Amino acid sequence: MASDRKSPPFPTKEAVLDFIEQSPTAVGKREIARAFNLRGNDKIPLKQLLKELKDEGHFGRGAKQRKNNIDGRLPPVQVIELTRIDSDGELIAVPAAWEEDHPAPMIYVLPDRKSKFDLVVGDRILAKLKRLDNKSYQGIPIRKLEAAPLKILGIYQITEEGGFVRPVDKKAKKDFILNPDYAKTAKHGELVLCEIRKGRSRKGLKEVKVVEVLGGIDSPRALSLVAIHERNIPNQFPEEVLEEAAAAKQTTLGTRTDLRDLALVTIDGADARDFDDAVWAEPDPDNEGGWHIIVAIADVAHYVRSGSPLDDEAQTRGNSTYFADRVVPMLPEALSNGWCSLKPNEDRPSMAVHMWIDADGELRKHKFVRALIRSQARLTYEEVQEALNGYPSDKTADLLDPVLKPLKGAYDTMLKARHKRGTLELEIPEFQVVMDESGEVTDIVKRQRLDSHKLIEEFMIMANVAAAIELESKQLPCMYRVHEAPDPVKIEGLADSLHGMGIKFAKGQVIRPKVLTQVLERASDLPEAKLINELILRAQSQARYDATNLGHFGLALTRYAHFTSPIRRYSDLMVHRALIKGLKLGDDGLTSAETTKFNDIAEHISATERRSAAAERDTINRFTASFFSKKIGTIYPGKINGVHRAGLFITLDETGADGLVPMSYLPDDYYIHDEKNHSLTGRRWGREYHLGDSVMVRIFESNPITGGIALRIVEGDGDEETSSFKAKTNKKNDRKRNKIGTRSKRSPGKNRRR
Repeated sequence: MASDRKSPPFPTKEAVLDFIEQSPTAVGKREIARAFNLRGNDKIPLKQLLKELKDEGHFGRGAKQRKNNIDGRLPPVQVIELTRIDSDGELIAVPAAWEEDHPAPMIYVLPDRKSKFDLVVGDRILAKLKRLDNKSYQGIPIRKLEAAPLKILGIYQITEEGGFVRPVDKKAKKDFILNPDYAKTAKHGELVLCEIRKGRSRKGLKEVKVVEVLGGIDSPRALSLVAIHERNIPNQFPEEVLEEAAAAKQTTLGTRTDLRDLALVTIDGADARDFDDAVWAEPDPDNEGGWHIIVAIADVAHYVRSGSPLDDEAQTRGNSTYFADRVVPMLPEALSNGWCSLKPNEDRPSMAVHMWIDADGELRKHKFVRALIRSQARLTYEEVQEALNGYPSDKTADLLDPVLKPLKGAYDTMLKARHKRGTLELEIPEFQVVMDESGEVTDIVKRQRLDSHKLIEEFMIMANVAAAIELESKQLPCMYRVHEAPDPVKIEGLADSLHGMGIKFAKGQVIRPKVLTQVLERASDLPEAKLINELILRAQSQARYDATNLGHFGLALTRYAHFTSPIRRYSDLMVHRALIKGLKLGDDGLTSAETTKFNDIAEHISATERRSAAAERDTINRFTASFFSKKIGTIYPGKINGVHRAGLFITLDETGADGLVPMSYLPDDYYIHDEKNHSLTGRRWGREYHLGDSVMVRIFESNPITGGIALRIVEGDGDEETSSFKAKTNKKNDRKRNKIGTRSKRSPGKNRRR
């Protein structure tokens, strides 16, 4: 008769480590097995568990050596993970298995000259540790270990068959098995970050263990957390970085230029969290029709010194990342929203540039100074626009004549130079996610594009140009913002797409920004105008940072740098330091070590910018899907923005949301995909779908976790399954028989309809 006694649960890593820590004597596998009442086959997974603990550096050979963690110290030998390179070129690491509730100590890795392996960020190594102080160690590599386990982000689901993790990545094809012993405190429906267990699989599925529990996915605010973890965006500042930021103080005038009497103002969005630029303008008495302009930028270089923990962290992040419900800043709040934010009626240090333009809007001369300013007002774009339209508020009435009208006059003059050089004038609508206090998405609206927005943009562009000119003239390193001309292959594809919409565009011509702007002007009154803007945008090269000047195609500028946002972009901080050094404005300018690493830094911050853009885009898609998940079955107008063998990509007119009509959701037929002309044609019934066509679609499925929206085409009386559709006559069908075709999955037999 079988025993009714249940086997004891297999211990977790935490339970084993707690037992070892509390044991008054050294323990090994035998003592651990006895303590947890493990017998027979249970000793095999115990051996594997102990091996994993050893590899993670918790104890020495055979589990006989107890973990050395006296007074919070790390053991003399530890597995560490390389996380970044500081400004002096040193590799920085942290313990690989750090799970404490306080920041991990910093480990400076100093490989000896005999080391036979190269180390890069992301490597895991076994290292000897020497304590330097309470918060840092020196690490000497012993050997390089295998790569860290792959991590996945997913939703923990408890079913009758056990625990599973469903990945949030829509490209993932399978779930993962999660044994409750490796689930930590995760509950059903919560978002979890997991490691894939090496070599462990069951039922054809890989097993995972929870590394971090991120909370309930039902909360809309969890959607930005998905992107943060999925894209590996650092969102916790080390303690020493926070301490350094908190120690920042007010700045005195000293040798700075005193600009506190000038009526400088900040103009930002109503939801802006930091104010890093202020502007001022007046007519130039020495140049009829010209203007004297000042753009003052927060002096971040004064607070963030090269080689400091603050600087190392800012460089690692590369830039701030903005979501609808939060910001992951490049700098701690004590600086980004404090001393480096140009708050009204408070003294703030700044890097300011005086610029003098002529009556044609051309920059005649400029001068950079380190200054102390006092912003006279914090204004929003809407407030400024209302005032300039003749409806000033109590706040802007006194500023209209002395401050706002001169700014508008200078802007109008600057536009002459912009139009003359032929800037690429794309009009891409930007949509804003509107949320209530609980984080629920209540609407998705198109952001207004006001003259006040363009005014600030033009002031910033001119300041950026002045910075690039200044650094070139001093033959100093410059972190250029480059945008190369479009790839000829993309331009050829663009020409084909435009031809399909009846717009002439000669292939082989020399492409300048003005040529593309002329296309946009010719198409401005067409229903496809929005799509044509997007097609031209897709044909562009990606802007990036480079130590070599390659010009800026989109702005039609021969030299361009980023100077105006050092709070949120590391590139701008590098430009500030270069100016400080070149103009001898202080001892906190560019260092020799930074100069030698300009190319590496440019490549790194270009990558972090792409990472942030992807995370922001992913999150917008998830918030949008969350909004539409409550509108299943609703019909919306949209336009076809992509034609593929997989189906039709649709952009909804009202919200800019993108969705897919899978081939299986198209009305019954066998569809011919014409790649060159961007169309799908039904072989039997003659339905045609072309790039740019207006369509009505029904929301069929919307998944906030993946950000995917599935749509169905609506025909006739609103029934997407209707058979009363009058097919278009398609005279080209016979000639297209030899093209690749795809049958709608509902289409039965040999194109018979039921």
